[in-house]
Amino acid sequence: MTSRASWTQPTVLVITGLPGTGKSTLADRIAAVVGAPSFSGDWLLGAIAPSGVLNDVDRTTTLGIYERMLRTLFTRQLMLGQSAVLDCIASDVTLTEWAATAIDLGGRLMVVECVCSDEPTHRSRIEGRSRNIPGWHEIDWTHVEFMRRETPPLESERLIVDAVQPLESNIAKVLSYARGG
Repeated sequence: MTSRASWTQPTVLVITGLPGTGKSTLADRIAAVVGAPSFSGDWLLGAIAPSGVLNDVDRTTTLGIYERMLRTLFTRQLMLGQSAVLDCIASDVTLTEWAATAIDLGGRLMVVECVCSDEPTHRSRIEGRSRNIPGWHEIDWTHVEFMRRETPPLESERLIVDAVQPLESNIAKVLSYARGG
């Protein structure tokens, strides 16, 4: 496939999309290929939720915490001259802010949006999975529909990959995109 040498500068590769569209699988596989850490927003929240920090915190504040933790992790990587892969749901506003941070630190930010164009497949992926994230909850199809309503469509420059395509094909597309960007 490729190696970390193929990225000419430190890169923050954001893998975003609705739950169940293959973000985590894709992020983890890409991170392994390029030798970069994969940081997942859900794993970060799962790490702090048992402490009670998120109790009685509104959704906007929780999202702010989520975005700040991810930004802090990739900032550290860029300060070390290294890349990072983020597995998260991100808005255009967040992506713009993160891109500015990456540029300020001599890196670049690239975005991949995961979708699943076949709703029955998407739903079965949600209903049939168990992520086993310590301290964090599983979600159901109702949550995906909520996220679809709450999350505005992205307008940022990005590559879109569809979960109905073979994983290896999507990995190759993402690696090619990140190499050429």
